[in-house]
Parts: sequence; structure tokens; C-alpha cells
Amino acid sequence: MIVVEGLTDKTRIAPLIAEPVTIICTNGTISATRLEEILLPYEGLDIIVLVDADKSGEQLRKLVKREFPEARHFYINRSYKEVATTPIRILLDVLISANIRVNQLLAEG
Repeated sequence: MIVVEGLTDKTRIAPLIAEPVTIICTNGTISATRLEEILLPYEGLDIIVLVDADKSGEQLRKLVKREFPEARHFYINRSYKEVATTPIRILLDVLISANIRVNQLLAEG
């Protein structure tokens, strides 16, 4: 399961993934209670966090680290700022490093 901030992040990475993976949008920074409500149904699954390289992304990351310390965090370069504007090739590399199967046609192209 992948946690992203917004719908544009989800629509950017979803076509890159070649396996059934749930992508959860938090819609930005949220409360600890709301985060638990969103993630509780996925308890026991691998939680992957892929959020923007900005202040709200870092706040969300800190909250996830506190509430779900087992979550794995993956980062985009600060120069891209947002998941939604990160080049496809970079996102593919991040997903591969998270052991997520990616669309081979995109990975090879």
C-alpha cells in the first residue's frame, strides 16, 4: 500500500505499477486520528510513503513515522518538489527500489 498526498500524485504513479497496489491519498497534511482512520483497514500490510519534498510532505512523513513506525519511506529529489511533477523515469526507479513491480514497457522506454 502506498500513501501519497493528493489525487495528482496517485494518477501519476498508478499507471507505472504492474501489480495490485492500493494507493491512498491523504489530501495533504492530516491529523493523527484521521491518518489512523485511513490506514487502519490496511493494518499488517507493507506501508510505503511517497510524498512531496516540501513542508506539508515532511509534516505528513513525521506523522506517519510517529503513528506507523514500521512504514517505509521513499523520497523524491527536492529539485522536483512534487511527486506529480517528478519525471516518470525517476518515479520508476523509486518504485523499483520499494520492490514494487513496474510496467516494463515504461521501464524499458
